[in-house]
Amino acid sequence: MSDSLVLQLAKDLLSRKSVTPEDAGCQQMMITRLEELGFTIETMVFEDTTNLWARRGTTAPVFCFAGHTDVVPVGKIEDWDTDPFVPTIIDGYLHGRGAADMKGSIASFLVAVESFVKAHPDHQGSVALLITSDEEGPFINGTTRVIDTLEARNEKIDWCIVGEPSSTNKVGDIVKNGRRGSLTGDIVVKGIQGHVAYPHLAENPIHKLAPALSELSQVVWDQGNDYFPATTLQITDIRSGAGASNIVPGEATCQFNLRYSTELTADLIKYRIEGIFEKHGLNYEISWIHSGQPFLTEPGNLLNAITDSIESVCGYPSELSTSGGTSDGRFIAPTGAQVVELGPVNATIHKVNECVKISDIEQLADIYEQTLVKLLAK
Repeated sequence: MSDSLVLQLAKDLLSRKSVTPEDAGCQQMMITRLEELGFTIETMVFEDTTNLWARRGTTAPVFCFAGHTDVVPVGKIEDWDTDPFVPTIIDGYLHGRGAADMKGSIASFLVAVESFVKAHPDHQGSVALLITSDEEGPFINGTTRVIDTLEARNEKIDWCIVGEPSSTNKVGDIVKNGRRGSLTGDIVVKGIQGHVAYPHLAENPIHKLAPALSELSQVVWDQGNDYFPATTLQITDIRSGAGASNIVPGEATCQFNLRYSTELTADLIKYRIEGIFEKHGLNYEISWIHSGQPFLTEPGNLLNAITDSIESVCGYPSELSTSGGTSDGRFIAPTGAQVVELGPVNATIHKVNECVKISDIEQLADIYEQTLVKLLAK
């Protein structure tokens, strides 16, 4: 029995060692196939990152599949049961780095687009793909730069499916219709180094920082809402000391991260946190990294088309969720696009022996195609 089109494509992609920010020819393979369908191709290279913007059509609405060809490092290769860059089938699962995150989805994108365009060559609006090799890295020169380029020429995406592995137990059981915002703070608290036997001649920054962190960890930020859980803060790193028991340190550093709902803004969070530090009299410097603001796609054309397609293909309803981390959807949603994430089961992503169920990515291709039909077929 020959491999399905989706499996063939997934194997091709998995065999390419595209460890972030490398693309390893994945996008060129896609370009060759998309050009045959009449797509206009733009390769956008920013620093070490290769990006692809491919579009078929010149009018709105613009339906976009967004994803990434880069994968995380494999770790210790001896821990893998198979070579992570030799696609291997075991008991109906395709094994390899990136199988679930997210080369399986990209293969499903391509097959869905090819089938849709061949069946509906005069479709409404435009079909597009936004693919980067910088999603698993620092996300500086990837999707965010492409979106900046599109915005500068007023080229808008109306509907977007990000192929991140959103499913929990079976394909399509969860659709991510939003994500929480992410804000990281790095604080340096200054003290006065000295001998522990003469504390009056020193100032211990740990003693100053500790009660402030205790209060910070107890803050109730909000109660969440119908779509988002309550905002949470986690202290992720604390460092201080000179490695000797008789020295009062002169400096303490701390890092913390908040995943926040649409009930808050980054500026309000910063204001409240800095107020706590001021209250405790800290001599401090703080820097902030805002990785993305929260976004939400409410039920409408895109979500209705996706959930109807899942039920038609899979035979069961899907659940909407905003849980989990961030994705490149956070760069696309602020432009006004409706953005959702739909991909395979995420149980093995970033793990040793990453794999995806072959029937899942084949069903994904059908779901993606039916969604296109519902939204763009004449």
